[in-house]
Amino acid sequence: MAIIFLFIDGVGLGGEIEANPFYKNRYPAFRRMTRDQPFSHKAEPVADSEHVFTGIDARLDTEGLPQSGTGQTTLFTGENAAKKVGRHFGPFPHSKIKPLLRGKSLFRKAEQMGKSVVFMNAYPDVFFERAERKNRWSCTTLMTKSAGIPLHTKEDVVQGRALTAELTQETWREVLGIDVPEIKPEEASHRVINMTREKDLILYEYYLTDKAGHEQDHDKAETVIGRFDAFLDALIENKRQEDTIILSSDHGNVEDLSVKTHTLNNVPLYALGPGAGRFREVESIQDVTPAILDIL
Repeated sequence: MAIIFLFIDGVGLGGEIEANPFYKNRYPAFRRMTRDQPFSHKAEPVADSEHVFTGIDARLDTEGLPQSGTGQTTLFTGENAAKKVGRHFGPFPHSKIKPLLRGKSLFRKAEQMGKSVVFMNAYPDVFFERAERKNRWSCTTLMTKSAGIPLHTKEDVVQGRALTAELTQETWREVLGIDVPEIKPEEASHRVINMTREKDLILYEYYLTDKAGHEQDHDKAETVIGRFDAFLDALIENKRQEDTIILSSDHGNVEDLSVKTHTLNNVPLYALGPGAGRFREVESIQDVTPAILDIL
């Protein structure tokens, strides 16, 4: 049994408005999440033993718009990072909450339980050069490094054991000039499924939804959502029966392209598989890591 944890950045459950790409377009996997309801704040919760879908709070009982640093730290530790800082903070983790990612993360706790863990994202050399020079790591990379888990590089992508940020490898190839082939989102999903035979917990981060939301670019938003949707649809279709998919976000953004900021909307929580029932009581992004640890 393995858990596939999909973190999709900057996706909330928005209104049925033209500025919401989930309302304007029909994305098969997102509709499968909701049992063919619109992927919006109007979707009724699904609470079956092997299929859960609902909206959960990302505001963390803190004034202001949720941000990535505190939101992701909360999501990956089960601790209210915004309360510890005294405000929402991002995009990188605040110094006050870095100890949570170093010592109390989902990865660290899973390893303490004797579970094997992998972070599927790979990074080009330029990322490591900048991060080392500035000593500035994202929540996911800091959590991974602190748990003693190697971050994936080009070689892992070439070997088919890791995924690039955009899934298809085209940015690495066309923008960064890195010699990797372009692949389809469905092929990317096979890499995750293959990893479930080796690891107990697999995490993949997709941040391009948040980027498209900040840019208020409708075409880009539809492209990046569609790419992730194809990836997710293939995962749902081909995952092993004993594995559980978990999906959530850190804050809203791309669901309302009329503004370039984050939103106050609830974020989606989706669980599919034999562990899904544990998520029926989840109300906040703070509850996601404890639920995953219970399943493990």
